[in-house]
Amino acid sequence: MRIIRDYQFMTPENRGASVAIGNFDGVHIGHQSVIELARQAAPDAPLGVMTFEPHPREYFAPDAPPFRLTGSDARAHRLEKLGIERLYELPFNTALAGLEPRAFAEQVIVGLGLKHVVVGADFCFGKGRAGTAEDLQMFGKELGFGVTIAPLVTGGDGQVSSTNIRNALSDGRPRDAAAMLGHWHRIDGPVIGGEQRGRELGFPTANMSIEGLHPPKFGVYAVLVDVLSGPHKGTYHGAASMGTRPMFGENRPNIETYLFDFSGDLYGTPLSVGLVEYLRPEEKFDGLDALIAQMDEDCAKARKILAAL
Repeated sequence: MRIIRDYQFMTPENRGASVAIGNFDGVHIGHQSVIELARQAAPDAPLGVMTFEPHPREYFAPDAPPFRLTGSDARAHRLEKLGIERLYELPFNTALAGLEPRAFAEQVIVGLGLKHVVVGADFCFGKGRAGTAEDLQMFGKELGFGVTIAPLVTGGDGQVSSTNIRNALSDGRPRDAAAMLGHWHRIDGPVIGGEQRGRELGFPTANMSIEGLHPPKFGVYAVLVDVLSGPHKGTYHGAASMGTRPMFGENRPNIETYLFDFSGDLYGTPLSVGLVEYLRPEEKFDGLDALIAQMDEDCAKARKILAAL
């Protein structure tokens, strides 16, 4: 997959793609349906996605609580798995935010040399979100690119959206989130150094930051873990604790994952931790013996759940 970040200086080999446009936070089944329409609209063209970094919501409200389901690297990894050949990850800055709708169509879409674009029915673009999907269709006829408007995707409980996925995760319902995502909700990142309490308790954990991401409900989860590179590359079952570790005072939220039947050094290694089932909330125990007993119970439950997948 080729990543393009500049719409003003395009080389000929990056032109002519059929592109789905959006933020693609989580790359859920609604996003996947838009991508599939882009594939069908021009099957002989390179398949692409146009997205923005930072997320426009982060740009306009930098002090708002974290809301993203995926960071840019995790999103790119997921899009590559879906067969995306061109990822147009455009810097969302003052210049881009200030483009009027017609200027966006002329400078960005035509500037990138796109053959066809697909957007959701609720797509808005341009300064003040003034442009609509229908406006884009009109500009496409004038400027020479095709436009398909994708219908909104609904699931069993209503519209599939990043907001509804966040709500499911906040409620401790990772399976409901997965039904909308089309895959387990995953937290990706490198293993960072911790205080090695887990090792002392007999449960060595791989610690990862959740900074900048929407925090799922704090507590313990059954998880599927992909070690993405290195000598231990592969998929493992495990149990993970998400939160502030109240047993040891107040701490910055993170995720600590214990991989079953694993031995090895993972510091600095990129991991992808998929949340399968919420087991229990965070607790502060009377002592370490009670904590260890509960961790044994958590792992037994997680093993049983994961074995049934």
